[in-house]
Amino acid sequence: MPFVLLALAIAFEVTATLSMRASDGFTKAGPAVVVVVGYLISFFFMAKALTSLNVGPVYAIWSALGTIGAFAGGVLLFDEQVKPLTIAGAVIIVVGVIVMNLGGGVHQG
Repeated sequence: MPFVLLALAIAFEVTATLSMRASDGFTKAGPAVVVVVGYLISFFFMAKALTSLNVGPVYAIWSALGTIGAFAGGVLLFDEQVKPLTIAGAVIIVVGVIVMNLGGGVHQG
């Protein structure tokens, strides 16, 4: 169950981040509301997940998958460029999360 909560936290965080781009500097009310509500819901789900998971690896997973999700969403929704160096950075982020989880584990206790 905690990983479902974490997945929901990531989904809402990515939605909020992409909505921030769509809000055009918070000049469009609809996307701006999605930003605020999306981050609040994301933090709620992450807080619930952290009741049984370790904060370091969970935050690494949340931020890494959020970064990858925002990158992919930017490419798909806003026609942002994909460059080899950007892909290399995404791979490094994923490898870092894997190493962090191997070093300490996700579950408390």
